[in-house]
Amino acid sequence: MKRSILDRYETTPDGKVVIDVFAPRVEDLYENFDKTAPYHKKDLDEDLAYYLTECAREIGRVEFVIRFSIGTLTAEDLRKRVRTSIRTFFLYQRELELASMKKMLRTSLMLFMIGIVVLGLSVWVNYLVLPGSGNLFFGKLFAEGLTIAAWVSLWESLATFLIYWMPHQQQIGLCWRIANAQVLFHENAGESGSADL
Repeated sequence: MKRSILDRYETTPDGKVVIDVFAPRVEDLYENFDKTAPYHKKDLDEDLAYYLTECAREIGRVEFVIRFSIGTLTAEDLRKRVRTSIRTFFLYQRELELASMKKMLRTSLMLFMIGIVVLGLSVWVNYLVLPGSGNLFFGKLFAEGLTIAAWVSLWESLATFLIYWMPHQQQIGLCWRIANAQVLFHENAGESGSADL
């Protein structure tokens, strides 16, 4: 299966997979809402960012390069700007993903601590308060409620960590790989096999 996926892509002479992108103009690589921003601060076009991310995800751990075919691209300074903006954008996405993962970890830890405290309270109610209580039914009901709440909190903490940890890690690694990928420029912008933007 993996081999057939990689067969869809060209490779460089040194064996790296080529992610091809075609755009008529440099401006087509960027979102329209921040036209006045410098290139290195512009957000990439949403479709381009999605395409690069999905290609890198599909390729897996194989090394790759990003090759642009841009109709009006000639000057070296424009090429440098494109390289810089690709790197800057995906490093920024990586920082956002790191912040999101830290928030998830804080939430998971908070739920875990709440669960431990409530579980301790439940044990205290069961073994210290109930034996001397005149109303055992409501005391036991309260203690059981505390126990259930504690286990729900602990389970939610564990589930949050187990479910979201790996996707965050994968996305962080993916953004890092794209940000550090070699960016090439194809002279023949009319050649097929590229993703049109």
